[in-house]
Amino acid sequence: MSRPDQSMRSFLATLEQRGELHRVIREVDSRFEIASVLSLRDRGPAQLFEDVRGHTMPVVGNLYNNRQRYALALGIDAAELDAFCLSALRAPIKPLLVDRAPVQEVTHKPPFDVGALLPVPHWFEKEGGPYITAGVIIAKDPETRRRNVSIARLRLEGGQRMMAGIAKNHHLAQLAEKAKRLGRDLEIAIAIGNHAAVLLGSQLYLDLGDDEFDTAGALLGEPIELVRCRTVDVEVPAHAEIVIEGRLRPDDLIDEGAVSEFPGFYVYYGPGIGVDVTCITHRKSALYQAILPGYAAEHCLMGAVSIGATLTRDLQRAIPAVKRVVITDGGMGRLHAVISMRRPRLGEGKRAILLAMGCVNLLKLVIAVEDDVEPDDWQQVEWSLAARFRGHEDLIVLPGVKADRCDPVHEDLVVTKIGMVATTRPGDGEPGGRSEFVKPPSDIYESVRRQLDDY
Repeated sequence: MSRPDQSMRSFLATLEQRGELHRVIREVDSRFEIASVLSLRDRGPAQLFEDVRGHTMPVVGNLYNNRQRYALALGIDAAELDAFCLSALRAPIKPLLVDRAPVQEVTHKPPFDVGALLPVPHWFEKEGGPYITAGVIIAKDPETRRRNVSIARLRLEGGQRMMAGIAKNHHLAQLAEKAKRLGRDLEIAIAIGNHAAVLLGSQLYLDLGDDEFDTAGALLGEPIELVRCRTVDVEVPAHAEIVIEGRLRPDDLIDEGAVSEFPGFYVYYGPGIGVDVTCITHRKSALYQAILPGYAAEHCLMGAVSIGATLTRDLQRAIPAVKRVVITDGGMGRLHAVISMRRPRLGEGKRAILLAMGCVNLLKLVIAVEDDVEPDDWQQVEWSLAARFRGHEDLIVLPGVKADRCDPVHEDLVVTKIGMVATTRPGDGEPGGRSEFVKPPSDIYESVRRQLDDY
């Protein structure tokens, strides 16, 4: 397949050609109605809301709600997605700075109301306001000026004010804390309506100081084009739909109250950080991208693909037998993983499980399987457990392990973590071994396979 350009809208055109874009032509309310439609069509076609009450800007959602859509956007086959992301991590391409950009065709300077300019959905009943959920946040280290690219939720507070809900262990929170120590605000920009490469790049588990745009460029196959912002010293994707420029004020704390999280529950994290918006730019006829938060396919999958790629890279550095890591949909795209291994030696399955939990704090159930099992096919994984797992020696139970604050069952930020090794032992698959597969004679089987359409 050939790769499309760097915009989100080119991918929308591709989806429409394939019959995978549904246009909602009736008027919809951004307050809960968009959320309801996206939830009821969670894994269906992408949804384009053409008529949002009180706004001229359309809203698009459920855009990347399966792995095939990400592969299509990147110009690859779906089966190649994990390997493609892994190769991008190993061969980054630095971004390219341009002078003119579609995302700056229209400029809004203060005073304005963010909620009047942008059709930001109000998602769930107990949340305190509308949330921007597909905003890629770009910031720079106040000292080194190295770039960080990530996603955090942003709630509209009225006028030019927003609140950023940022997990304390995220790099953006560390940059905000550094700015606070220096007595400064942290300049940020929020890009909305991005190519899949930018979204995936923003979710990678890289080291602080690594530029996620480098890996996004590798995913795209060419440098991501960036343009300088109008009011802050930050560069943003030139082909995004919308950019919000502003300043994160670390001393300005705003109580968040109830907010949705990927397990599908409300959580109460305490205060978020205030943001003062200084400028909004966008394309002519811009499209607003929204990602349904909570336990929704697109929300969970975006993290799952990126976490799986970085975890595969990290495990392979220590254990060459590791071939692939899948972060499962059922595990909320964060909490459960299946590790595929090629003929692991005794003890390597357990070692891989423990390393995975050490690399990704969120993981609490990890299963190791052999590479004759598709790790993203739960029926095959369950077969492997039934055929190869020996409970008395292949089960790892680790009580009292530090958990992420997102875990729905943590108590005082600790949980019990579980590992299960469902791989063969050396010799199991050999002739006469305990796990020798039944099959017809190989010459007949291969002959039939080649001519199967004739049967």
